[in-house]
Amino acid sequence: MDDAVSKRETELADHYRHCEAALREQDLDLWLACLFAPAGARPHLHAIGAFAAEIAGVRARVSQPILGEMRLRWWYDSLEAAADSEGARAHPIADALIDTLERHAIPREEVVELLEAHSFDLYDEPMESLEALETYCDRVFGAPMRWRAMAIDAQDARLQEEALRCAGRALGLTAILRALPRHMAQGRRFVPADLLARHRVEADFAETKATPAVSAAIGELRGRAREYYAAARQAVSGDGPARAALLPAATIPLYLAEMERKGFDPFRSIAEPAQWRRQWRLWRTARGRGI
Repeated sequence: MDDAVSKRETELADHYRHCEAALREQDLDLWLACLFAPAGARPHLHAIGAFAAEIAGVRARVSQPILGEMRLRWWYDSLEAAADSEGARAHPIADALIDTLERHAIPREEVVELLEAHSFDLYDEPMESLEALETYCDRVFGAPMRWRAMAIDAQDARLQEEALRCAGRALGLTAILRALPRHMAQGRRFVPADLLARHRVEADFAETKATPAVSAAIGELRGRAREYYAAARQAVSGDGPARAALLPAATIPLYLAEMERKGFDPFRSIAEPAQWRRQWRLWRTARGRGI
């Protein structure tokens, strides 16, 4: 084997291992779910997951929106330059992601849409509508789930398209509800303005306590997450390998149940089911059918 080729394969393998370690640290549920996917696909699932976590964390790592925009711009440029970019090759997550995109024909325009959606994170503007929030979930949570399905089995991923769409929305809404205390502390306003208006709450409300009206609005979001989860379960097609990409959604009922406990405060409490319960749920779901 040519030395340059061998060196490149070793470098890429190291970068994939870096992605796995990063994912395990930042999103343990997803890392555990990846264990039930075919072994050959796992490095690509790790790369997609590590990338999504990296971009989701941009807001927390910058002091000003312009610095966040610069970080997102770097990713735009790296994707456009692809294999010709020395900067991307030197970045373990970018290198593994680009390799994954190329191997599995994942549309780069969808990756760009994810980056564009995360621009919302950088500013303290209210989410305008429930429709806008669901589009955000499609791009930030649903798209990576669909890419993971494509990396496992592209043909089966097409059969699971509706299940993936609904599961992505359910997972996104649940994740946003879980993160409300952190978002409110940062000034980020994910609860849609039209939903708040329907419950007679000001879109720029600053109080961080669950008044009856605010609780009703947040409860409606929880209900929406449950509806999408139920729709995803109904839409699962067969028992093909791409179903493993849906596994992260299996923990949704556990998180929603924690949020519905008596005395739960969405602005101060953390919806965190016990680790063993999440692992058991993933294992049991993987051994059965559906999600």
